[in-house]
Amino acid sequence: MTPVELSRTVLHAVRRAVDAGELSVAVPERAVVTPPGPGGCGDYASNIALQLARPAGQTPLRVAEVLRRRLVGVGGIADVVLTGPGFINISLDEGGGGDVGGGLVAEVLRAGGRYGHVERAGGAVVRLHCAREVRAVVVGEVVGRLLRAQGVTVRTSAEGVEPRWTDVLGVRVDGGGSASAEVSVNVRPVPVADPDSLLALGRDAGRWALLRPAGHDRVRGGEEGLVQREVNPLFRVRYIHARTRALARNAADLGFAAEPGPLGEAGADAGAGAERVLLAAPAALAALGDHPRVLAAAAEHRAPDRLARHLVAVADAALPLLPGVLPRGGEKPSAAHRARLALAEAVGAVLAGGLSLLGIDAPDHI
Repeated sequence: MTPVELSRTVLHAVRRAVDAGELSVAVPERAVVTPPGPGGCGDYASNIALQLARPAGQTPLRVAEVLRRRLVGVGGIADVVLTGPGFINISLDEGGGGDVGGGLVAEVLRAGGRYGHVERAGGAVVRLHCAREVRAVVVGEVVGRLLRAQGVTVRTSAEGVEPRWTDVLGVRVDGGGSASAEVSVNVRPVPVADPDSLLALGRDAGRWALLRPAGHDRVRGGEEGLVQREVNPLFRVRYIHARTRALARNAADLGFAAEPGPLGEAGADAGAGAERVLLAAPAALAALGDHPRVLAAAAEHRAPDRLARHLVAVADAALPLLPGVLPRGGEKPSAAHRARLALAEAVGAVLAGGLSLLGIDAPDHI
């Protein structure tokens, strides 16, 4: 396990602790891991518990213990020891490096399309009131979905919704009416210059055109949103999802199913497929591990564009590894093939869940 991979693993432990309600903090952008200092032990150490203690309202040792429990047993980690005021010392498992990411893949597969969602009870109701404009209503609806995925109770409304917006884009809000003293218009992205041409794209391409640009940027419609080639980001996302579903069907025909674990070993005997997977896997795992943070940030900043761009990043990271998932030639399905299939299915689950939040279909066939 490299320092970069270990840093992601520590951050993932923080996210899981936050999702479980054990820590109430904002997940930092990165976790610094360095060789242990005086009094430390193991291969690497992190001071992230000291960093999070004050905002969490807990002692550094308490935060460190929460994280230690979530790091012990992760593939590639042999032991976790706490020293000093709350330093986390990590010893790597030299024989377990091939299973880096196996725990993350298993977690994604358990959660499915709800990976990155948070369950919370109570809290004030968030009111989203949209301007009478097609982009505002679509953005407001999707922001409502993102907030609900973070455990927030939301009520969406609009100054007005034209029937064709619902007929073509499938957009729906909880209520309508003019702004009042209780609720003002608080969803007002840059309006669409030509709504008719955008509606002509249909539901999926139309929604993508409205949601991918940041709210302060103008929407660029046009038939490029319908192009079924890699130059179209939406096509890439949906294509990779369909590929992961096809791999699962093909694997079933060959008599094996997904099972998280080591992806294989590098070396002269690994074969081109294994080498391709091992080279591409770190980027794909990093994108999967970042998904909960992206969902939380998209909800907090009411920015569906963050999720749309993240789905493109996940798809692009996964593309190089997919050709190496299935056995080739005279190969027989092995544990490594089952693990590669699990990684592919985890990618598919994240893409399907993200597209669902955007109100866009994730087809099994393209």
